[in-house]
Amino acid sequence: MDFLISNHHLSPIYLVVLGFAIGVMGGFFGVGGSFLAGPALFAAGLPMNFVVGTDMAHMVGKSIVATRKHSLLGNVDMKLGAIMAIATIVGVELGAQLIEILKKRSEVDLVVGLTFTIVLVFISSFIGIESWQTLKSKRKGKKKRGVENPQAQKDVSVYDGVPRTIHRLKLAPMISFPKSGIKQVSLWAVWGVAFIGGIFSGFLGGGAGYIRMPALVYVLGIPTHVAVGTDLFEVMISASYGTITHGIKGNVDIMIALVMHTGAAIGAQVGVTLTKYFVGPRIRLAFVPLPILGAALIIYSLLTGSHFK
Repeated sequence: MDFLISNHHLSPIYLVVLGFAIGVMGGFFGVGGSFLAGPALFAAGLPMNFVVGTDMAHMVGKSIVATRKHSLLGNVDMKLGAIMAIATIVGVELGAQLIEILKKRSEVDLVVGLTFTIVLVFISSFIGIESWQTLKSKRKGKKKRGVENPQAQKDVSVYDGVPRTIHRLKLAPMISFPKSGIKQVSLWAVWGVAFIGGIFSGFLGGGAGYIRMPALVYVLGIPTHVAVGTDLFEVMISASYGTITHGIKGNVDIMIALVMHTGAAIGAQVGVTLTKYFVGPRIRLAFVPLPILGAALIIYSLLTGSHFK
C-alpha cells in the first residue's frame, strides 16, 4: 500500500501486527512502545523524521485506551501526570526543533538512529542489571524499605537509596503525591524527569516511556505499577502535543499511524490486563530484551545503507 504523505510503500498487515505487538508491550510496561515501533518503521525504509512524527501520532490513541484501563485498576496518579505534563511539552518542542535542524543538514537518519541505539542499549542494560540484583536480593531475604505506599513494599529496588536522596532535597516548592506514596519531593525534581523525557520524546519519537518510566521508579521512587499507568497518561499528553508540532513541520503520515492504531488499541488492553499477574522487578526484567531488539533493527538499517542511497 502506498502512503502519499511520506511517499512510501508499506504492508498494512505489517503495520497492524506491529501495532498490536506494541500495544501489548505498552499496556504491560507502561511505555508507548516507540523503542520497537520506531526501529521497525525505520527498518521498513521510512525516513527517520517520518518515523519520529508518525510514531507519536500512532501512540496517542493507544495510550488513551491503556490509560483508561490502568485508571480503572488504580494505577494512574493524575496529579503527578498533570504536573509533569508542563515540563514534558517544553521538552517535546525542543526535541522537535532538533529534528528540524538535522533535516536541513540531511543528517537526521544517521544522528537520530545512532542516538536511539545508544539510548536503548543503555536503558536495557541498566534495567536488566537492577532487576536481576533486586530479585536475587529478595530471594536472599534482604528486605529493603520502599516508599510509603504499601504496594511499594513489594516493589523494592536495589537502587532505592536514589529516590530517598531525591526526597531529602528541600528545594522549594515541595509537593506531595499521596497516590504514589510520596510525602514530599521537590517540584524541580519532578519537572526535571519530565523535561528530559520530553526531549527524548520529541527527538526520538513516541512517548519516550523507556526513559520516563524507569526514571519514575529509580529517581522519584514511584511503585512500578503506578509508574506504568502514570507514564501512559504522560505518553498520551506528550504524544498528542508531539503529533501537532511534528505535523506542522511535515513529519507525520497520519494514514500509517491510523493503520497501526487498529492493532495497537486491542493490544494495549491485553497488556494492561497482564500487569495484574506480575510484581515490579519481574515487569522490569521482562522489558530488558525489547530495547535490544529495537537497537538491532536500527543497526541493521544503518548498515544496509538503504536510507542513504
